[in-house]
Amino acid sequence: MISKDAYIKDLAAPGTQLPSVAVVILNWNGRHFLEKFLPSVTGSGYGNMQVVVADNASSDDSIEFLKNRYPDVEIIQNGFNHGFAKGYNEALKKVEADYFVLLNSDVEVTKGWIEPVIQLMESNRDIAACQPKILAYENKHLFEYAGASGGWIDNFGYPFMRGRIFDTCETDNGQYDIALPCFWASGAALFIRSDVYGQLGGMDEYFFAHQEEIDLCWRAQLAGYSIYVQPASVVFHVGGGTLPKGNSRKTYLNFRNNLVMMFKNLPGSVAFWKIPIRLWLDSLAAWKGLFGGDTGFFWAVCRSHVDFVMWIFSKRKSSSPQLKRKAPLTGWYKGSIVWDYFFRKKRTFSEIIEGK
Repeated sequence: MISKDAYIKDLAAPGTQLPSVAVVILNWNGRHFLEKFLPSVTGSGYGNMQVVVADNASSDDSIEFLKNRYPDVEIIQNGFNHGFAKGYNEALKKVEADYFVLLNSDVEVTKGWIEPVIQLMESNRDIAACQPKILAYENKHLFEYAGASGGWIDNFGYPFMRGRIFDTCETDNGQYDIALPCFWASGAALFIRSDVYGQLGGMDEYFFAHQEEIDLCWRAQLAGYSIYVQPASVVFHVGGGTLPKGNSRKTYLNFRNNLVMMFKNLPGSVAFWKIPIRLWLDSLAAWKGLFGGDTGFFWAVCRSHVDFVMWIFSKRKSSSPQLKRKAPLTGWYKGSIVWDYFFRKKRTFSEIIEGK
């Protein structure tokens, strides 16, 4: 693997100016995360970086803390808790940079984490978005649930990653350390070209939170761009900082938003038969949860289906016009991750995709 020093040298060639990078942290009552992780961000060492905290109407002392401890950090105050999608859309209207980095407040970055990603994206203008390798903060040898080493999606819309399949997070042994195109990049640490973000209209605000970055990357691919993961850059993510895993609200948003995303981005003739299958698979999961004693999960899935149907008949469905792409989408698995994981008992990305 190329060293981080080599990436810095490439970017800082004589007569060149470093691309401007805005690291934008969306915050909602996350003062404790800012205190813990902001020092790693401000100490990143990239020569043309600004750090911005976009606050989603926090009720804690986040703003006062930032003003007292980090006067050089720009603060953007949203009037309401808009959620992840609209919160970033509103904030990024006020930020100017070549690249935006959407960074969760519960992420610890490593020295020189920016340079490998920017060098990769500068080498290929077709790369719209990229993520670093994301490991678990509490167990740094494991891939992290919400990021791992690049997002994929299966034939029925279920997302998974290099390094994480459902609840199985692999140990990082360097097996996914090659920079490759993928289907989606994690919103926990998402690098994206600012002009592409504007071209795509930002994230879909109906999503509020969860899977909006997958939808954004899907639309970017449909527009002809590529999505990458650059494992030479490493960050550590706590995860579940706002809505912990297993939360009924989180379950509802994940299931609803995934269906909306499929309806928006699949060709109509394909969505016509895939979405009913997906609804059936979701229902099986819901009933399994109910018989296992998880009534919250059951009702969250039921509500997600009802609201998805209501969304179809609303005007929201026309807010994201279908884009056309001739080349195949990268990071698209033509099989069923549900079948492979639960019935064939394949637990790792390598077993499923590479047949190992």
